[in-house]
Order: sequence, then C-alpha cells, then structure tokens
Amino acid sequence: LDYKGSVLLKSCLLGVFSCNSSATFFIEKHISLIMIRTYIAANRDRFLEEWASLIRIPSVSCQPAHKEDMLLCAKRWCELLLEAGAQKAEIMPSEGHPFVYAEYTASTQNDNIPTVLVYSHYDVMPVEPLDLWKSNPWEPDIREGRLYARGADDDKGQAMIQVKAFEYLVKHGLMNCNVKFIFEGEEEIGSPSLDTFLKEHKELLACDIILVSDTSMIGKDTPSITTGLRGLAYWEIEVIGPNRDLHSGHFGGAVKNPINALTEMLAKVVDEQGRITIPHFYDDVLPIPEAEREMIAQIPFSEEAYCQAIDVDATFGEEGYSTLERNSCRPSFDICGIWGGYTGEGSKTVLPSKAYAKVSCRLVANQDHEKVSQAFVDYMKSIAPAGVRVDITPMHGGQGYVCPIDIPAYKAAEHGFEVAFGKKPLAARRGGSIPIISSFEQILGVKTILMGFGLEKNAIHSPNESMDLEVWENGIVAVTEFYRAFNL
Repeated sequence: LDYKGSVLLKSCLLGVFSCNSSATFFIEKHISLIMIRTYIAANRDRFLEEWASLIRIPSVSCQPAHKEDMLLCAKRWCELLLEAGAQKAEIMPSEGHPFVYAEYTASTQNDNIPTVLVYSHYDVMPVEPLDLWKSNPWEPDIREGRLYARGADDDKGQAMIQVKAFEYLVKHGLMNCNVKFIFEGEEEIGSPSLDTFLKEHKELLACDIILVSDTSMIGKDTPSITTGLRGLAYWEIEVIGPNRDLHSGHFGGAVKNPINALTEMLAKVVDEQGRITIPHFYDDVLPIPEAEREMIAQIPFSEEAYCQAIDVDATFGEEGYSTLERNSCRPSFDICGIWGGYTGEGSKTVLPSKAYAKVSCRLVANQDHEKVSQAFVDYMKSIAPAGVRVDITPMHGGQGYVCPIDIPAYKAAEHGFEVAFGKKPLAARRGGSIPIISSFEQILGVKTILMGFGLEKNAIHSPNESMDLEVWENGIVAVTEFYRAFNL
C-alpha cells in the first residue's frame, strides 16, 4: 500500500465496522501504523540525506576552531524545521553558542490542546582519536543496518526522530498539539548558557510537557523509558597536619598523619549495611514505589554476568535493595580520588603534611544537592580528629529527577513505544545525571518525558558512534503515536 491507499483502506474499513468499537480501535491502530511506516519507507532516502547534511557539519562545541560550524549547524536545523512544517524557526543568541527555536500552532477550535516543548542539542563531542574510526566520522557510512558517524545517535540522530515524526503529523493534518522546539549548542560542555536562557525566555518556552530524545533503551528488544536520573554532589577535601613533611621515624606515633586521618574519616561515611551515615542524609529520600520495583525486577539482568564484566567477585550496596535499584534509585557515596605524601618510585619514610581526596554522592529525586553538600561538610568537620585541620570545597552539583509513570504524557509515551516496538516499555531509572532535566523542572515548572532510542552498542562519545536504523525508524513511529495519544 502507498500512503493514499492506506488512507482509503482505513476509511472503507471504518465505514464497514463503524458500530463495532473493538474493530474500530483495531483498524485505527493498525492502519495508522501502516500509514506512518509507508511514509517513512517512501521518504527514507530524503530522511537519510537530511540527517547526513547535519552530520557533515563538525559542530564540536568545546573547540573554538568550530565556532562557525556551530552557527552553520544551527542554520541548517532552522531550514529543516521549517521544511518539516514549523511556522517559525530562528537562531537566538546566548552567552555562548546560539539556540535554535521553532514553533508550530495547531489549527483547531479547541483552546485546551497541550503544548509540547521538544528539547535537543546540535553540538557533538570531538572525534579524536581518528585512527580508531573505521570510516570518516563526518561522512555517514551505512553498514550492517547501522549508520556510523559522529552525532549518529547523540544527538543529531535522535533529534531527527523527533523532527520526522512532527513532519509526518503536520503534513497529513494529524498534529493535535502545539509544538515548540529548543535545540542548544552547549550540551556537551555542560549547558553553561541554558539556565540563563530558560529564565530570560520563560514565557516563550511555556508548555505542558517537555519531550527529550537523548537517552537510551535497555535493549533493542527491551524498550524502556527513562523515568529517573540521579543528582550529584561533589567535593574536594584537604586535610592539613604539620607545617612540613616529617621524618616518620622521628615523628611517627607522636603526630597525627593527615592521610591516616583522611582515610579514617572517609571510612565512617558508609556503614557495613551500605547506608550513608551523614546525619539527616535520608530525610528527603523517597521510597521506590512498588509498581516501579516490579518493573525493575522485569529488566533482564544477571548478577553473575555483571560481576564478570567488571572482574569483581561480588556486588556491594545498601541492604534491602537489588543491584539495579542500588545503582539507579538509591543514593551512593564514592571516593573518586585520593592522594598525598610520597608516591614516587622506591621508598621514602615520610609523614606527609597534607592529604587530599575527591568524593561524590549520587543523589535521588527530592534530595537537594546544596543541602546535602552542607551536611557533608558539617559531618566531616565534626568527625575530624585532633591534630589536623579539614578544608572542604564543594565543586559542583545538580538535582535528581523522577517522572511519575501515571501522568498522561508518560502514558502516551508508553503507548508510542508499545505500538512501535510491539511490547510495553519498562520504566527504568538511570544512575547518571542530566542536570538540564532538573533545570527544566525548577525554572519552567514542567516535567520531562525521556523518550530515548539509543543503545549501549551505539558507542556515543566514542570512535565509531552509530545508530541502529531499524530502531531509528521505530523511534519515528513511537513519537508519532505519542502525539496521537497525548491529551491533557
């Protein structure tokens, strides 16, 4: 069937079965699926060439040599958004690289239709080391069902999923939402201009839900929606003892060793049950809903394979929780680096004057990173032994995020994945942090749906980054169905 044939067949079948609600639902679902897949197939070559036109622009935000490329990429996105059906698209300046803004207002008599804000980023990571790439990172190469290039997934490929779903709906009069797009050029360098931009344009960006495709699924055959991200607090600790390095024979046992003091203090932060001992640390930690714990239990996971992959003989963590719950839904504390004294070749019997460590906490939704940061500083100073002074410098932090799985937008995303991939997606929290998501919630006051279509195999940020083309096309279907199902 071509597209017109699909429309005709759908009309005929709906006429025949107009009195049968279950048949009508079946026809709507399956003929609509045929229609979008037919459209993708008919326009596949054009889609790939438009995607390639973005990839060929080396929009590396962290390298000043690519400043003009950043602007070229922003301009190209404006062209593509207008061609897809946006009524307006423009480049908006910021303190750093520019933003791309576009919008579409649906033609409808209904004043209560939702507004969706689609976020993405057009900057990419550097491609070095070049010798590890099997093909030119700035020229898409399709092999074995995958497209290889820098930005194939993160995030030009995933952004194209959003734009092509939007194009299909607009061109066929099916878009039932107002849509706004905001694409930034600094995500790969920490989005330094984003918060200011959000505050300055809060009214322009007003919406009911934010849609982001910049995350991953559990697997190609295990679709999932990211429902939570952990926050972060990070510190550098300096423990200061005597005014100079001392001879360990003359002073050992009589003067407190700063490295000994530091390790003793850090050893007290996590107890034998895997609980963090900072006073009031768990006051704002919310329990994991039982429905979510049941979904986590369905995620394919082998404890043995997990240990083998990282060459450890056992896992460790907070008692009462599974490994997948510990590394995504519960907070953690880690020593990221520790140093001091003599670490060169051979031996030097020295009692060092200073010791240092870098430590971090992954936080969960509802924990305030500034509150936790101060609590850690107070706690460490309270347990510091006599004979040393402790200085702690908070480095950076960010809030965690959790998306309820019972809101209309999540249900619409869940429907989209189920139609596109043939099975209901799992709700899966991730252990990492994406600070911009908490910025959206704090500044715009809106929840974000993370409809990501990446896979671990895609090797984002690494040589030979790629995107599975079957997953990419399924992503277009999933986003299309999201809009068709989303109502406030």
